[in-house]
Amino acid sequence: MRRAVIAALAATVLGSIAMQADAGETGLHEVIGVEDDDMLKMRAGPGTGYKILLGLPNGTVVRLHSCDQTGSTRWCKVSLKQSRGVKGYVSWAYLQKI
Repeated sequence: MRRAVIAALAATVLGSIAMQADAGETGLHEVIGVEDDDMLKMRAGPGTGYKILLGLPNGTVVRLHSCDQTGSTRWCKVSLKQSRGVKGYVSWAYLQKI
């Protein structure tokens, strides 16, 4: 019984920490790691099967709203810092918090 209570408390604490980490991801991020002759594709939805809306070169600043895991890729809903009405999804792997 005591182990069950301790396990439940540990799960609650770890879940709380994970939720705080996810909440801390929002805000401004910069596109990084894209090849010089390529761009990060901003898509209409969270996956490669969605329409490409724009290409974002390294250094583009976006506002991250939320992220979701789709298959093996973490997709984030973003909007352009300079044009907040332009929204779409990009791979988390190419974003760095600024």
